[in-house]
Amino acid sequence: MKVIFLQDVKGQGKKGEVKEVSEGYARNFLLPKGYVQIATEGAKKTLDQINASAQKQKEREKAEAKALAEKLSGMTVVIKAKAGEGGRLFGAITSKQIAEALESQKIVIDKRKIELSDPIRTLGVTKVPLKLYPEVKGTLNVQVVEE
Repeated sequence: MKVIFLQDVKGQGKKGEVKEVSEGYARNFLLPKGYVQIATEGAKKTLDQINASAQKQKEREKAEAKALAEKLSGMTVVIKAKAGEGGRLFGAITSKQIAEALESQKIVIDKRKIELSDPIRTLGVTKVPLKLYPEVKGTLNVQVVEE
């Protein structure tokens, strides 16, 4: 019996997959639990429409991420911090502080998307890599000035 998986079933199939399973297994376990639906022509068309809309949504999100990366590449965020001799900071600038500084400029980016390998510990301008979407990366200039 051909079925369409509505959610992941370990060892059988992933969500959205059309697969052949035994009739008894489908009727006695998968259908009553709501894991699958019988693969009729209408159900297959519905699945195709859902996949197409999901694909369009992903493309839209990727385009928005590219536009944001473009905007951020020409931007410099200024963060004030206390510093000692030689431009060394008391403490460090973390990705959370960078995200908060961006928020004050009406740009919302999750701190986990800021790929700061080590916290910034010196005054000056630092290029910080951002991962905005799986294939979209950008950079942001962060200028640390003395308070």
